[in-house]
Amino acid sequence: MKPIVILGIFVADTAYRAERQPKMGETILGQSFALGPGGKGSNQAVAAAMASSGAGGEVHFITRLGRDDFAAIARATWAKAGVRPEVTEDAESYTGAAYIFLEAATGNNAIIVSPGAAARISVADVEARAGLIASAACFVTQLEQPIPAALRGLQIARAAGVVTVLNPAPAAELSDEMLALCDFVTPNESEAEALTGIAVTDVASATQAAAALLTRGVGAVIVTLGDKGALYHDAGRTVHVPAISAGPVVETTGAGDAFNGGFAVALSEGQGVIEAVRFGCATAGISVTRPGTAPAMPARAEIDALLARN
Repeated sequence: MKPIVILGIFVADTAYRAERQPKMGETILGQSFALGPGGKGSNQAVAAAMASSGAGGEVHFITRLGRDDFAAIARATWAKAGVRPEVTEDAESYTGAAYIFLEAATGNNAIIVSPGAAARISVADVEARAGLIASAACFVTQLEQPIPAALRGLQIARAAGVVTVLNPAPAAELSDEMLALCDFVTPNESEAEALTGIAVTDVASATQAAAALLTRGVGAVIVTLGDKGALYHDAGRTVHVPAISAGPVVETTGAGDAFNGGFAVALSEGQGVIEAVRFGCATAGISVTRPGTAPAMPARAEIDALLARN
């Protein structure tokens, strides 16, 4: 099998669980704290590596790290999951970190990301791995690292005939040139609204937003809809794939990353696109039953078992 190559950032997640966020100038007591691995690209790489384990898959992750304790967390996380790091070490910066507030009653979250060294991921970093990207079955990126680097990765992948997936998170203004390089774009509701100006509240409005993105050159759009599953839309069909529940929801922070990692694995294995969306939904469905982001990503056997039950 050809590898999956993911470009993105690693940050150390500092997660605080409380009844509510403090007001400006206020201090409140939290219910728990956890330090762990995060960053959308890193989470997606871990999800993909876990989901392809035992199936012969190979997942490479392109990023930048500082030389510090948080970088050690990154490398240990990738080693445990089977991710192959493609790291530029940056002694002039620091490994990034994220503040994550978790609402105790719902598991919903609010996040601040300080990417550190990953904010300095450059076009040159990407071009140094051009051969790796061109050899991939699937290239995945997001928008936490600088957009020029993501654009260059998509250009290299498209020129080599590699399947391209853009997870447009966090939401940012994107050129039609960049969107036209994407076989698949995978926004959530708020990101789809930011890209199109169409408020996404249900399957119908998700379809409208997806259709608007198609007019800008995207090959296909998958709007992830949380507990409503995902909406797939291309020039020929529109399919709503329901969520696949694996149990009570504990935390939703890594759900989108779980979906994207699982989706990339299924695509790289040659599964049909709707089957790949279902695989992504199953991966996400398991991840939300556990605390954390990368540590919540399920193994392949768990995903296959959940799909078999559904």
